[in-house]
Amino acid sequence: MIDQHKNRLAHEKSPYLLQHAHNPVDWYPWGKEAFSKARRENKPIFLSIGYSTCHWCHVMERESFEKEEVAKILNAYYVSIKVDREERPDVDAVYMTALQAMTGSGGWPMSLFLTPDLQPFFAGTYFPPIPAHGRPSFTQLLERVRELWNDNRDALIESGEHIVEALKASDKSTAEPNSLSDATLRDSIEKCYRYFEQAFDREEGGFGPAPKFPRPVQFDFLFQYYAAFPLPDTKPIMPLRTLEKMAAGGIHDHLGGGFHRYSVDRYWRVSHFEKMLYDQAQLVHSYLDAWQLTHNKEFANTVENICEYVRRDLMHDEGAFFCAEDADSDGEEGKFYVWTYQEIEDLLGENAPVFSRYYGITKEGNFEYGKNVLHISSTMAETADEFHISIEQLPDILAEGRSRLLHARNIRVRPSLDDKVLTSWNGLMIGAMARAADLLRKPQYLDDAWNAGEFIWKRLRPEGRLLHRWRDGEARFDASLDDYAFLIQGYLDLYEASFEAQWLRRAIELQAEQDSVLYDTEYGGYFDAREASDLILRSKNEYDGAEPSGNSVSVRNLYRLAVFAEEEGFRKKVDEVLAYFLRRIRNHPFAMPAMMAAALCKLKGMAQAVFAGGDIRELKHIVNATYQPWLAKLHSRSAVGEFARSLHTEDSLPTVFICRNFVCELPINDPAELKRVLTQGTNGARSTL
Repeated sequence: MIDQHKNRLAHEKSPYLLQHAHNPVDWYPWGKEAFSKARRENKPIFLSIGYSTCHWCHVMERESFEKEEVAKILNAYYVSIKVDREERPDVDAVYMTALQAMTGSGGWPMSLFLTPDLQPFFAGTYFPPIPAHGRPSFTQLLERVRELWNDNRDALIESGEHIVEALKASDKSTAEPNSLSDATLRDSIEKCYRYFEQAFDREEGGFGPAPKFPRPVQFDFLFQYYAAFPLPDTKPIMPLRTLEKMAAGGIHDHLGGGFHRYSVDRYWRVSHFEKMLYDQAQLVHSYLDAWQLTHNKEFANTVENICEYVRRDLMHDEGAFFCAEDADSDGEEGKFYVWTYQEIEDLLGENAPVFSRYYGITKEGNFEYGKNVLHISSTMAETADEFHISIEQLPDILAEGRSRLLHARNIRVRPSLDDKVLTSWNGLMIGAMARAADLLRKPQYLDDAWNAGEFIWKRLRPEGRLLHRWRDGEARFDASLDDYAFLIQGYLDLYEASFEAQWLRRAIELQAEQDSVLYDTEYGGYFDAREASDLILRSKNEYDGAEPSGNSVSVRNLYRLAVFAEEEGFRKKVDEVLAYFLRRIRNHPFAMPAMMAAALCKLKGMAQAVFAGGDIRELKHIVNATYQPWLAKLHSRSAVGEFARSLHTEDSLPTVFICRNFVCELPINDPAELKRVLTQGTNGARSTL
């Protein structure tokens, strides 16, 4: 960092922007001041988009943005704008679409050149300080774009206009309301499943070659597919094996809990080490699904491991959840997490060989420069047998070793913390904590979900308008579709865990607000963001990547709300959203597994478990212990619909009513009878309620 410099980013709240506040580059935040300067001086805009835990963003900063010679060119001939993609997902979505259209791929850091009217005419990602691998150096690129702007400006402006026109044309309506049929959806669902079946790594789990990214949307779809189309003696091997391999691998932090962003190898061993809140939240749901299907205690342990990490390291004092921890510390990727064999010996003494065998630690190292990433490389039985110790002793030896290493690790320089509070990612984590509390009977997790839910409602919804980001006392930026969809989902999960009506009412209120500001009343589907003068197009995203798309989550939310609120208007909107995306559903269903899971919900229909009476905890635990992806849980005393409120008992006897299409079976009071009803006609691995 060059301390004598201080640019406009010093006045921002984003940790990513603040990381660049002392660059010699004369950075502007995204906004009117930068746009006016570009138009007034007729200069092109250099737009750099990244985020605080992005390793290659750090690299490009060190190699280019901290260099005086680079800053001299940028400051003289460009207006340079920095954007935190997590703080401005609307801006990121527009220019990521442009980058992918222009280059065929995407990624961060994004490096784009725009006309003063914000139209992109050249785009790329990371550029090195010297020419390498067919890429020009960053300074060469700057000089070349400068020459083109001076000599052929009209052509660049025309190119930018054509690019924007093409992007707008590609996002025109694809609605096919007359083609939306159950048969069409079934065909697309089957096509999606077959794609994953072909891409599945049967030995190591995951889909496709390295690098391997956890995409919980895939697990959710596959679990639901197996539940919808059960086969005798067949379990959902693809998601279960992948989750098992991930939990054993180095992508899982065996000392501090939680999961890293992705694995660079096939075996889930060597990670790209940043930890993102959205990964933790979604993986809680995945491992809870796996636990419901198998009752394997290791899956429940992994849920608790993730939750405890988030509670310890990603929680604001007032209850909200922070964004992420970096991969780098002390300027080196993974330094906080890796170990030499000598360090293990020094810390663990005579138990070092046992610990090292179990966690794959070698003298040569399994990472760079003789370092090691902990991963489970041997079974408990194999390790105990090899060292002639009883298998009863081994857990204590391993636990003691982890404790010592964690203590030693906590003395190291920690990776930086991105302590923004995002409405969207908090919505995901609120739902995860609430569901973990409900299924695993962990009341402290329910408290955490409740506190975060209150924080977002009070701090990020001033005057009844949902906002996107809070940090250091400031709430800012209009909420995106993901903010609405993920928070509504979280509040519905919190209602099912607590049966407190306020969360259901808030979810309904937020859905009305989402429909008002983001729904396309002409063609259907939800826009990613509100209409704004600084966005060159208004897109609708359906891709389910590291996070599900807001449209996919909204379809599922609307189905749940149709049951909770007993309003058919929600169900009608589901059909409109699916119809809008139908062409893409038919052609590329594997790119939208969360939408396919939502389509399964449409095909199966949602049932209701309406609880009534006194202490219903035992009955609810039986419901929670079975995998029921299309079952809404309500309590008659806190329901908002007349039908559910009418299902009460006169004698306060704990009771549950299992209903479909608002027609109920006989009330159930006996736990054994409830278990029989929930598992009737199944093979024990899934439910077809």
